[in-house]
Amino acid sequence: MRRPSVDDHVRLTQDVPDLELHRGQIGVVCSTWFAPSFAYEVEFESPELAGQIRAILEEGQVQLDEDLAMLSSGQAV
Repeated sequence: MRRPSVDDHVRLTQDVPDLELHRGQIGVVCSTWFAPSFAYEVEFESPELAGQIRAILEEGQVQLDEDLAMLSSGQAV
């Protein structure tokens, strides 16, 4: 499986209670960070807040959503 990149959809693999984000929630990668460790800035829709939440997440906290990645690239699922 490839690493997520900007504009990819990712799924949370664990809860982030401080931001009221829950495992399984889907967000979009806004940027990637390479130092001091690999991380992603991800934007999530927040129905509770009627807006978006942006979070910096470690590599192990997100997983590329392959189905949505293929749909956005125009490939059949």
